[in-house]
Amino acid sequence: MGNLVKTEWYKLKKDRSFWVLTLLLLAFAILYPLDQLRSPGAISTLPSENDYYRGAVLSINSQIVWILPAILAGFFIASEYSMGTMKSIASSGNSRIRMYFAKLIVFSVGSITILLILPIFMMGASALYLGFDAMPEWTFYFQTIGLIALYAAAFASIMAFFSTIFNDSGKAIGFLFLFLLLSPSLLEAVGGKVSFLEPMITRSIFISQGSISGIDQIGHWNGDDVLTFLVVPILTFLIFGILGSFIFWKKEIK
Repeated sequence: MGNLVKTEWYKLKKDRSFWVLTLLLLAFAILYPLDQLRSPGAISTLPSENDYYRGAVLSINSQIVWILPAILAGFFIASEYSMGTMKSIASSGNSRIRMYFAKLIVFSVGSITILLILPIFMMGASALYLGFDAMPEWTFYFQTIGLIALYAAAFASIMAFFSTIFNDSGKAIGFLFLFLLLSPSLLEAVGGKVSFLEPMITRSIFISQGSISGIDQIGHWNGDDVLTFLVVPILTFLIFGILGSFIFWKKEIK
């Protein structure tokens, strides 16, 4: 298993789509806060406490950046089927389940890296440009960092699952974009019509992901909060990881 993870890690480091996404987000993280300085009285009118981090960093991360790992999934996973790379790997004699989870683990690390660029580097650049008053409370900051990483892994398992079904990077990316963008509104519509499904839908990662920016307003976490923000993402990762490995195990690779 360790050698498989090392192999996938090497491929991730050589993956152009990963580096393009990473460098673009790093450039945005560094340059965007400079735009805040061009507005008159930017520092004096800076939102207090957690508002800047919530409004300028987490909002962008939750609305746009969280679907970018779908591009990585298309090139890092789905394209290997069409290029014949997966056929060579599958014929190496290793267990297909181990192969799948090795790729899922490394892909999850790549997704976490992409989704943590803005919270870490954009927030750091903002603190340097605008002053450390822009920094959020440390408890809130580290809670969001941890939850973003956890949700990134959960979404990565879903993206890996569908990328295994599709053998083409273009089809996988197109489907994942539509699926991820439409799922929250479709699930909310279903929850409004079917009452007994509403608690499950509300706690799903598609809906609760948008609530990460408001966890500082919860106060003390209760059992429902732990279930929503911790248990559900972990279960999502495990369920889709198992489903994806089963499909890969049964899949005829050409």
